[in-house]
Amino acid sequence: MLTAIAVTSADLVLPAPDRHTPAAAVLHPPDRLDLEGSLAETTALLERYGHLVVVLPPWLPAATTRRLHTVRAILETDRIALLDIDLPPLATALLVRQLRQLSVCDFSPGVIASAARLLSHYIYAGALLGSVAKLDRVPVGLGAHARSWSPSAQFAVLANPAPHLVKLGGGGGRGGGGAHAGGAGLPPGPEFATHLTFARGQLTSDWVTAELAPAWQVQGVMENPLPADSPGWWATGKLVEFAAAIPDPAVLYQLVASVRREECRWCGAELIGDRCGFCSAPLTAPPPQAAADATAPYRARS
Repeated sequence: MLTAIAVTSADLVLPAPDRHTPAAAVLHPPDRLDLEGSLAETTALLERYGHLVVVLPPWLPAATTRRLHTVRAILETDRIALLDIDLPPLATALLVRQLRQLSVCDFSPGVIASAARLLSHYIYAGALLGSVAKLDRVPVGLGAHARSWSPSAQFAVLANPAPHLVKLGGGGGRGGGGAHAGGAGLPPGPEFATHLTFARGQLTSDWVTAELAPAWQVQGVMENPLPADSPGWWATGKLVEFAAAIPDPAVLYQLVASVRREECRWCGAELIGDRCGFCSAPLTAPPPQAAADATAPYRARS
């Protein structure tokens, strides 16, 4: 059973690391394709692959999100998963590539869709920023806001898996040292093997490759173009975005395969974790009192 991975922007499709990794389908936005065209586009993908997993970041335009939900509703199909994974743009592209790698494995569509939430916890995503004055994705203290107005200020910000902000010393884009992740002047890094991907914005600095990559002991470094939505996500164009993730398909396979599989009580899809990737139903039913509270407004109107 085949599963197609889809995105809404071509810059979320990173180059395949090997010849076995399939490409992602790029769905056209509403301003480039009308509803009838979107229905035809999605139907063709379902006929070719059987199931469609769409990575749907919450920072997309509302019109794009509405269009995808409308298409799924009109087609009345349970073979489209819309995944609302909230990661920075470059990290989202890395997650998409990991799902593409898993799509050729012997996992069911339900497992692939629900694996996205699991894999997102293993992506270390951040950016080197020239200003955090308008940043609202990560908690920023008043001191950092004040220092942000300095022309030479630079901040190393980690957004995932846990928020962390470091003011870099010297104003030259180099941290306060430390040869290990989590040392002075460095955000805490992964304790497992990763590759680091970075993308340059309007900030000139070699800090990511010269300081962060050695400290995080990554096994490889690759540069890619900056996603178009990155300046908006980080609230500044003066940035170098980075993300470290597991590159080995065998490790990704073992990680996903090690999690117990369940059957969704609502749509019947196979899943891992606590929520179905296709219908978003939780693994377990809510307690009786919670269910009664949830239906109270409807019973009151009847």
